[in-house]
Amino acid sequence: MNATNATTHSTVTHSTAEAAGTPAGTPAVTPVGTPVGAAAADHAPLHASVIAWFDRHARDLPWRRPEAGAWGVMVSEFMLQQTPVARVLPVYEQWLARWPRPADLAAEPPGEAVRAWGRLGYPRRALRLHGAAQAIAERHGGDVPRDHAQLLALPGIGEYTAAAVASFAYGQRHPVLDTNVRRVFARAATGIQYPPNATTAAERRLARALLPDDEATAARWAAASMELGALVCTAKNEDCGRCPIAERCAWRLAGKPAHEGPARRGQTYAGTDRQVRGRLLAVLREATEPVPRSALDAVWNEPVQRARALDGLVADGLVEPLDGGRYRLPLT
Repeated sequence: MNATNATTHSTVTHSTAEAAGTPAGTPAVTPVGTPVGAAAADHAPLHASVIAWFDRHARDLPWRRPEAGAWGVMVSEFMLQQTPVARVLPVYEQWLARWPRPADLAAEPPGEAVRAWGRLGYPRRALRLHGAAQAIAERHGGDVPRDHAQLLALPGIGEYTAAAVASFAYGQRHPVLDTNVRRVFARAATGIQYPPNATTAAERRLARALLPDDEATAARWAAASMELGALVCTAKNEDCGRCPIAERCAWRLAGKPAHEGPARRGQTYAGTDRQVRGRLLAVLREATEPVPRSALDAVWNEPVQRARALDGLVADGLVEPLDGGRYRLPLT
């Protein structure tokens, strides 16, 4: 859901294709109709096609610019999880203007991170990002670590985010598997319309097999394949006419067979506890002082669901209860 920062201005050349592992004498053009992943020799032309497309069509996003730095990349990765780019952009800009370095965020109460998160949704991400900023300030002198293992050891950082920051911010070689990349690989290499609901060991093996050997090319490939899934190989209404690897896509060559796995259901929001939690948090975000329970009761009529949502916010550390039936965003 992001793109490389360290390799933003890279271009694809024959030398990068060779660095990606093409044996001497291998034809530069893969025969039309050969599926992705059919042989190791196919990978370099695959990388070159997707990266060349990315060089022409990549969106100009602030976290892709050199000035974003590793902290900007990390912030974007937290925000872009399950949230569209258009919603993230204004919050991202405000966040980096207020907290340009991890130590700036770490110095503030966690409730301020929740407040600034606004309506991006899944606000526990704000607490996790605040916790990561504190750890960076305490353990790494305020600089986002370059080492993948150190990234993975930060609170709130999982397999995907550690790989994404290492790849996009520092140009390292790691498989980066988000929803967009998994969909591209599922179609192009595996020949199915959608990947499984959760990332599998087979997907990780495929991602490693397709990863270029050269670090700079691998980082560019990670960004390019992600952008391809976001703009062209989308979940609905894929645009094969714009795809640089359409002639090698296993799913397309098989006639685009329909999805045979579990039904894919869109997430509902209206009437759910998520909606109630959002309304309760909105009251607290706007308040400069602790809020009485009556102010929270006013935003949702159903008392059992409202109480359950509020209890959940308290349990998640997003809301701090005070004496006298008052509530506020957390200070510690």
